[in-house]
Amino acid sequence: MEINIVAGGPKRYIPELNTYCGEGVNWIGVDRGVYTLLEQSIEPHIAFGDFDSVNEEEWELIQEKVQEVNRYRPEKDETDLELALNWAIAQDPDRITIFGATGGRLDHFMGNLQLLMSQSLLSKDIKVEIIDVQNRLYLAKSGEHSVEQRHELQYISFVPVTENVEGITLTGFKYPLKNRNISRGSTLCISNELIQSSGTFSFSNGILMVIRSSD
Repeated sequence: MEINIVAGGPKRYIPELNTYCGEGVNWIGVDRGVYTLLEQSIEPHIAFGDFDSVNEEEWELIQEKVQEVNRYRPEKDETDLELALNWAIAQDPDRITIFGATGGRLDHFMGNLQLLMSQSLLSKDIKVEIIDVQNRLYLAKSGEHSVEQRHELQYISFVPVTENVEGITLTGFKYPLKNRNISRGSTLCISNELIQSSGTFSFSNGILMVIRSSD
């Protein structure tokens, strides 16, 4: 099972969502992201949020179209996206993809990144990816990982999430590495590129954030 979550970020950063539909995909709407889904003729399975970013007409449409709406007070300890992500994790899917989590307020974006680093996710074998029109990012645990060349996402960056990441080796890249250690705050692995159809990155200890981007 796959779960796609659409948060309330600016629409200009959200790709065409119908290309991510398919059998076994469940959609979750978060706050204004519910209305974004309905605008693209996708009815979410469930919705979360305080809905302070929709007007009365939009709220009425959400109530009409979505079977299960979980509405919360604006004053709460979790963000709307965290509430939705916690529900998604509890369903034990193979994959969670998040849209509408970038652009706009930097505090919201940083908070959304922090959600990927939560212990509830790191303790599970669920691939969680944030996607917008220009970027895809996810966390990788130690081991060897393969990546395919994608011309629409030319650049690949590796950002240390843990204090240290040990033994990084990059094969098939424009700027290769062999058994290098990097620490949080390093920009050594920013803006690399694949020079063949596929490549690998591996490391022995730590957690990396992998970001694939285009100009």
